Amino acid sequence: MADLLSLLAVFLMLFFMGMVILRTGLYQISYEKTKYFLENFTNNIFLGILTGLVATAILQSSSLVTVLTISFVSLGVLSFKNSIGVVLGANIGTTVTGELLAFSDILPETAFIIIGAFLLFINHRVAFSLGAILVGLGSIFVALNGFSSLAQPLAQLPLLKEAFNYSSQNPYSGVLIGIVISSLIQSSSATIGITMSFLDEEVLTLASSIAIVLGANIGTCITALLAGLGTSKEAKLVAFAHIWFNIIGVLIFLPFLTSLTDLTQLLSTNLKEQLAHFSVLFNVAAVIIFLPFISYFQRFIERVYYNPLKG
Repeated sequence: MADLLSLLAVFLMLFFMGMVILRTGLYQISYEKTKYFLENFTNNIFLGILTGLVATAILQSSSLVTVLTISFVSLGVLSFKNSIGVVLGANIGTTVTGELLAFSDILPETAFIIIGAFLLFINHRVAFSLGAILVGLGSIFVALNGFSSLAQPLAQLPLLKEAFNYSSQNPYSGVLIGIVISSLIQSSSATIGITMSFLDEEVLTLASSIAIVLGANIGTCITALLAGLGTSKEAKLVAFAHIWFNIIGVLIFLPFLTSLTDLTQLLSTNLKEQLAHFSVLFNVAAVIIFLPFISYFQRFIERVYYNPLKG
């Protein structure tokens, strides 16, 4: 058991290392442009959503984009009203990571790492950035394959076996699992990656995997909440809006878990792709549902939190 848990910890560290390296490469290429768009293209709700989506897809982290948004609001560069679109767009943009993870079986991770490592030694910003991106992706895919190799052995451990059996019989419990795991490791991408691997090995059912993805959307909000500590009162509202958007979105879709599972099975024949496509479908649908009620949502957050924060 100790060996399995040690290997799991190693693959988790490799996954996070890959995400950091990937983000570093993307950051080198695009940070200034991302900062420019966050500052100048958020006056319209639709432009704000598009900006959040693109920024998150480029930086590969909705948490990073949300933290940047909180920082800009705290500095007075953005208003809370204009930040809402960015938060909604970031939730869609983060699904790009899931789509990348779904293709871990077919992409040549070893070649990515070798070519990327070579590019890292070239004294040129673009070459270095591309090298970091390739090494990061390769490391992530190696970690995902590692998760898959550990899925069956871990599923035989008594405690985990009981937990997996319970989640299969009671798929709604997956929401709590997703919240806890994503909160602890502060990464919905890692949570989804692990879930994909376990789903692909048929250790988890599709219904419980979907529930875990829903829970991960809530659990990842802990990063925004932490980022809001010590900031201005208006900046704190961004963190609260991020949390409430995800909670409400999950509450809207959770009662339809069985129907969502049936729909997801129609999206692809590959289990990993099914889960990745569901994440896209859920986040896009949640944003579309929210759009007519943005002004009401803004007033709700301000009414609930702004006056208490003044005290």
